[in-house]
Amino acid sequence: MQKEYGAFKGLGVLTCLALLLASVAAQATAAFDEQRMGAHLIGTIEGPEVITDPTRMPTQFQEAPTLAALVEQEKLPPVTERLPAEPLVIKPLHAIGTYGGTWHRGFTGPADKWSGYRCCAFDTLTYVDFRGEKLVPNVVKDWQVSDQGRTFILFLRQGMKWSDGTPFTADDFVFWYEDMFLNEELNPTRHQVMSINGKPGALEKVDPYTIQFKFPEPYYLFLELLAAATPLGGHAYQGLFSMGGYAPKHYLKQFHPNYADSDAVQKIVQAEGYDNWVNLFRFKNDWALNVDLPVITAWKTVLPINQTTWMLERNPFYWAVDTAGNQLPYIDKVVMTLAEDLEVLNLRAISGEYDFQARHIDIQKLPVLLENQERGGYEVSLDPMENGSDYGIWFNLAYDADPEIAQWLNNRDFRRALALGIDRDQINEIFFLGIGIAGSVAPAENNPYSPGPEYRTRWATYDPHRANQMLDAIGLVNKDQQGFRLRTDGEERLQLELATLGSQFVQHTQISEMVREHWKQIGIEVFVKEHERSLWGTRAGANEGQLFAWGNDGTDSLFIFPFWLVPLQGGHWVSSPYGAWFASSGMRGKEPPAPMRRVMDLYKRGFMVPFEERVEIGKQIWRIHLDEVWHLGVVGQAGAVMGVRVVSNRMGNIPDRQANLNTYKPPALSRPQTFFFKR
Repeated sequence: MQKEYGAFKGLGVLTCLALLLASVAAQATAAFDEQRMGAHLIGTIEGPEVITDPTRMPTQFQEAPTLAALVEQEKLPPVTERLPAEPLVIKPLHAIGTYGGTWHRGFTGPADKWSGYRCCAFDTLTYVDFRGEKLVPNVVKDWQVSDQGRTFILFLRQGMKWSDGTPFTADDFVFWYEDMFLNEELNPTRHQVMSINGKPGALEKVDPYTIQFKFPEPYYLFLELLAAATPLGGHAYQGLFSMGGYAPKHYLKQFHPNYADSDAVQKIVQAEGYDNWVNLFRFKNDWALNVDLPVITAWKTVLPINQTTWMLERNPFYWAVDTAGNQLPYIDKVVMTLAEDLEVLNLRAISGEYDFQARHIDIQKLPVLLENQERGGYEVSLDPMENGSDYGIWFNLAYDADPEIAQWLNNRDFRRALALGIDRDQINEIFFLGIGIAGSVAPAENNPYSPGPEYRTRWATYDPHRANQMLDAIGLVNKDQQGFRLRTDGEERLQLELATLGSQFVQHTQISEMVREHWKQIGIEVFVKEHERSLWGTRAGANEGQLFAWGNDGTDSLFIFPFWLVPLQGGHWVSSPYGAWFASSGMRGKEPPAPMRRVMDLYKRGFMVPFEERVEIGKQIWRIHLDEVWHLGVVGQAGAVMGVRVVSNRMGNIPDRQANLNTYKPPALSRPQTFFFKR
């Protein structure tokens, strides 16, 4: 192998690796085939611990040398003045880390904000342990629940500060609630997360470090929603949508007409090139774009995401420490380098340019990644998700631009026939190295909401003969000379469009081309069209899509992250008008068909009941979804969605395996604040 590698000397790194891939692929695949299911890459879930026992809390505090130098120069207050009275205390997984270094990652463009949310945005009010099973403190130090799940009192950390040193208090919550959430220009359709059973709740200030959420009916799931990727999931993730639960009042009020002179705001709007104050405000509150925005995350954006390098630096006022009293994070900077397509990003991973990367790593590169571990100075691990589909196909039931196509997308037997017309085993072998589980979009059998093992194969086996019979039975009988079925409103061929996204963690376009070949055997012609991610969001929001290739990551946490199960908000990538209808309680959008309304009703009911009853409701939801085939499952649980993890050998406190629960934004579950570079 060294001899082959030497033949490419003098070429650029990426060119060299591209050529090298061809020469090593056969050897690498042969070696990988010895343990084809990848069991040796799946370790034991482990992670750091959040300390809540007062007797284990440190009493003396230290800081990074770079910050100590600024204190020495009187450019920063001492660390004891920057930390809250009761900081969050994290026991690192393996060792107390050392300060310094830059964490190198990749991202795919301005729409790829999740690359930053996952590594660096840990500002949810509550959070979960590393297994994703138990609620633990985070931004709030404690909470109380009363009135049978109607009232939630949250206790903030006294002395906690924004990244510019301004106190973080209950006023930041009141500002968000009264001036952002309730503002009809910023939030014309108020999200249902602040309501229960269609009845709105309210946020109140108790004192400077205590807030209270009150709801008219029991809201048993509320605290869990504060921990996850939901509209109440923190300022960094949701600020640009005017959600998140809190916002820096002292900074944002200068752009808000409730506080600033309207003429002064308008001058800023014009000077910065915005149409109105709302768009200006949203930019100013965007964690990934506005370098001046005060934050409470471990790292703060200093070069925005719309550049070729997205850079974040440590927050000197970050409110967490390790068990030895060292202010976190250990790592100084996070630098994400633009890779304009998936191939470039993966080649960089293979060459060892990234320190920790799982997002966008292509599972088809797994053999070559393993082959190059020693040369690249990294280790490869596999973190499978529990959701059912790493690749699947959505039907846009709300599509109405072409009545003929809309008719068939809304025909359950048409959807079922297409599901039976896919050879999942072939796709699993070719695109997922045989690691995945072929079948429906049902969650793993060990998931509490699993409707039962029989649903893995429900409308999810390869049976082209039956598929052809079903298509004939619903009236698609006539075919042209090439064997493709004709529309029933004329002599033209029935043609569908399957949308995919480029530069993603799964090769959606290539897999979709294989599906296209499978569907030829049942007389259905489909054209695969790849889109840039933000452009597809615009098209989908305008209800232009017919079929869309994507997984259902996050649905293993059914009630917390249900968005790839059923549309629940406007702008959803599939059936957007139905989501707008649900979010507005029927005031906007389009009323869904009866089975989807039933699922929406069950979903709302799940928030109001204890866990045991919620589990049974979840199973009902899955049964309806799988029988209706709204999302056609193909292959899941392969680790293909952000589960192929490439980590530098120099990084410490890295878990053997991490829970790949999308709703908690891994690797956040592993507390990257405690990652460090070994010396």
